[in-house]
Amino acid sequence: MSDTKTDGKVRKSETEWRKELTPIQYAVLREKATERPFTGEYEHDPRKGTYVCAGCGQTLFESDQKFDSGCGWPSFSKPAIESHVDEERDMSHGMIRTEVLCSKCDGHLGHVFNDGPGPTGLRYCINSAALKLNEKK
Repeated sequence: MSDTKTDGKVRKSETEWRKELTPIQYAVLREKATERPFTGEYEHDPRKGTYVCAGCGQTLFESDQKFDSGCGWPSFSKPAIESHVDEERDMSHGMIRTEVLCSKCDGHLGHVFNDGPGPTGLRYCINSAALKLNEKK
């Protein structure tokens, strides 16, 4: 049974997540999988709007912070709201990286790197499957 605790976190059973998410969304958001590069829906999408978490709908990134990094995934220079993304150290795959998570549902979004454009110098490399675009008309 889905639940939002007083801390604002969305908590659902794995069965509920599987019912609500597509297989690729579940793999990325709940199992920390990664889409194959250059295959995601939003990598080269020029539409303007707000990118929200595909798991819980929390605002994550704005299209005006999106840029083409050539890495194969949508890239953003900063979150729309800093507190809406959490970061954790990721030492999987023989690398030390910084994982990016949705602060509301703990869904895996991607990773952040220190090789982005100014002024932040950051590149939030995010899986399309973790996002939904609320397009601005």
